[in-house]
Amino acid sequence: MKKISPSTLIIITAIFFVIFNNIAFFQEVLTHYPLTGITTTLFIVSLAVVFSCVNIIILALLCYRYTIKPVLITLLLLSAACAYFMDSYHVIIDDVMIDNILKTDTAEAFDLLSIKQFLYVLFLGVLPAIWVYRVPISHPPLKKAILSKTLLIGALLLIAVITILSLGGFYASFFREHKALRNYANPSYYIYSVGKYLSEQFGGETQIFTPIGLDAQIRSADPDRELIIFIVGETARADHFSLNGYDKKTNPRLEKENIINFDNVWSCGTSTAISVPCIFSLDGRADYSRNKARMTGNLLDVAQHVGANVLWLDNNSSSKGVADRSKYQSYKTPENNPICDSECRDVGMLAHLQAYIDSHPTGDIFIILHQMGNHGPAYYKRYPKEFEKFTPVCQSNQLEQCSREEINNAYDNAILYTDFFLSETIKLLKRNNNDFEAALLYVSDHGESLGENGLYLHGLPYMLAPDSQKHVPMLMWFGDNFDSNEVDLDLLKQKSSQKYTHDNIFHTILGLLEINSEIYDPALDIIPHHD
Repeated sequence: MKKISPSTLIIITAIFFVIFNNIAFFQEVLTHYPLTGITTTLFIVSLAVVFSCVNIIILALLCYRYTIKPVLITLLLLSAACAYFMDSYHVIIDDVMIDNILKTDTAEAFDLLSIKQFLYVLFLGVLPAIWVYRVPISHPPLKKAILSKTLLIGALLLIAVITILSLGGFYASFFREHKALRNYANPSYYIYSVGKYLSEQFGGETQIFTPIGLDAQIRSADPDRELIIFIVGETARADHFSLNGYDKKTNPRLEKENIINFDNVWSCGTSTAISVPCIFSLDGRADYSRNKARMTGNLLDVAQHVGANVLWLDNNSSSKGVADRSKYQSYKTPENNPICDSECRDVGMLAHLQAYIDSHPTGDIFIILHQMGNHGPAYYKRYPKEFEKFTPVCQSNQLEQCSREEINNAYDNAILYTDFFLSETIKLLKRNNNDFEAALLYVSDHGESLGENGLYLHGLPYMLAPDSQKHVPMLMWFGDNFDSNEVDLDLLKQKSSQKYTHDNIFHTILGLLEINSEIYDPALDIIPHHD
């Protein structure tokens, strides 16, 4: 095999990325710049040239004598995997998605595997990587290599600048009005995102944990104990709840309960890794950061500080750090969860709860149940067969191969199972009505795209995400023993269509647990309390 220069290998690899790994990028570009004339066509061609120049420059800065093959092989494999998810689901590989990937458990990862993904990785990753590994490279002396690389980068910058200036009007629009398109650039954007993620995780000074609510105390001398179950839903969107007017009866059991439904609730993020910690954080969406949340006390810490018995049960991948200082049990395996078939079911988290309640004769009880819910793309796995009411269903994790009807049916059957899970939780609370002021709060962490405008799953940057990924269902249920002298439930029902967000949850639960603290903001408490 004939030897090639390092620059030639870098140029070939970069052009390969642009041609084969950026279908999603150019699809997004063409939605904003359709090929309606020669000028627009020239702009698309010029964009490919500029994009190639950028990729070559990035690779040139990363690749040296001893790093060129390891770097290119790694990027080929990663870019092939990214191309699959971007082309198939139109997801964006940003720092939030990288955080999600690193926190995904094995079962969730297997749900994403498919023949199509294997073919992407094989033809766009493995086979080109083998060629890179085998091709002989002619390395020039150090001084000549530095000069050659400098001239290459300089020439590429010149080409890019001339190209941009020649179509200045188009590029002014592209850079100013369509900044989001860069998020689909492969591999440049995920390389940037990896750097951003690593700087957030390991950059800066070592942080010290900061507790909150150290002044917190129970608000009154009310002898009634509180039993609050907070269900954190997964990937449920508000417009697929029949409680919110959806034409399919996805909430037949809840419709028979005396619940208060909230139809105008918006999530903190578009992924579990952001939304779940944000729900339990004192900071609202505008001020939330992963690093700060990790090193700052949360709602569970405050509840424990006043003596409440706090328990987190998880049928999802994890609590995302929220329950690190609280009692935590995973219900992902039959070891704890007695209701498992093809996978362990959410309702299994209720199996031992009565025993837990009975074993804590003093103090309020605050229980968090973290659902598997509607986690995609394998919606058909999220419910037992007897809940397959809506048919036909998509029996694949390759959603683009299914019809919209099949995808919606599988998704709606999972909502139907959540309806069953919530109604069973209410039954448990009813059994404890005489001993507690019992209440249920349910809210989903984020929504889901089900093929609208070619989008699937979730995790888009908040400013780009459609409402389907941010508009979430929420409801409350109160037991008969809940003191109407303390809580104005009639007014709460009247307010149920007001706009609320995850920012309200922290203060609402403090109110339910009757906790007084400087951090409690009554204006953010959804529930009206009597003086």
